[in-house]
Amino acid sequence: MTEGKPRDIQERTFEFAKRVVKQRQYLYELGGTERVLAGQILRSGTSIGANMEEANAGQSKPDFITKCSIALKEARETLYWLRLLVECNLVSSERLTSLISEADEIVAILTTIVKNARTNLKKERSNET
Repeated sequence: MTEGKPRDIQERTFEFAKRVVKQRQYLYELGGTERVLAGQILRSGTSIGANMEEANAGQSKPDFITKCSIALKEARETLYWLRLLVECNLVSSERLTSLISEADEIVAILTTIVKNARTNLKKERSNET
């Protein structure tokens, strides 16, 4: 991870959510389709970190995996909306490149977390038998 980036996924998704909130304000002011998509991005983009916070307070390993999986789905959805804004020429790619890149990295990190957690749970269950 580069200097200046948050150290853990909870901090990183919180910082991402802050950026999404600011982007939403910009999109809302544009009106029209941008205003509608602003709501979609706000919901999915802020949900990522909220679900990771819930995952850390999970009552079990399966609960942790479920919450991380939800966070991953929300990250993928956010990435979709951001890409759509650019591809439909509603917002310049220059404005969203950094946010799209961060969303892409968060998707990759969460994919790894979910995959590793599932693998570890399977190993634990097989050792119990």
